[in-house]
Amino acid sequence: MQIDVNEYKHENEYKELIENYAGKPESLLAIMQDIQKQYNYLPRLAISLISRHVGIPVSRVYAMASFYKAFSLTPKGRFVFRVCDGTACHIKNSETLLDQLQKSLGIKPGETTTDGMYSVETVNCLGACALAPVMVVNGKVYGKVSPGDLEGIIKEYGGQNHGYDNQGS
Repeated sequence: MQIDVNEYKHENEYKELIENYAGKPESLLAIMQDIQKQYNYLPRLAISLISRHVGIPVSRVYAMASFYKAFSLTPKGRFVFRVCDGTACHIKNSETLLDQLQKSLGIKPGETTTDGMYSVETVNCLGACALAPVMVVNGKVYGKVSPGDLEGIIKEYGGQNHGYDNQGS
């Protein structure tokens, strides 16, 4: 397991979060959730430290991280735009919404902007079909979103200062 040198600058922060929990395997999920919430992903060094703290193999921590969609093993942007592509949203043109979001931010689903501000993801269903098409940004739900609404939504999250193409060209 190769660890990015930049992760070491957060080592004490990882340890502090991890040490809030008893070193028992049943605390694994809660520790992972705290790290994910703080850093928007599970850094390799944190996974190694979690493994040692709770006394389980690193492979098991990775298995948990890859099983749950809520966890990411790669850095996410400060703001994560999740576009629903469930049946109701798809019928209501979520694909057009996603296309415009990609143009506006200059990234594809699964990618993060180079400044670390934004990530785009698609999800199978957000469970808000009556509001289709639906998009969630860091837990805030936006319903009946049109491509024309995106400029304003992106601006809510600092988009006006990053030079992204919010005009859709």
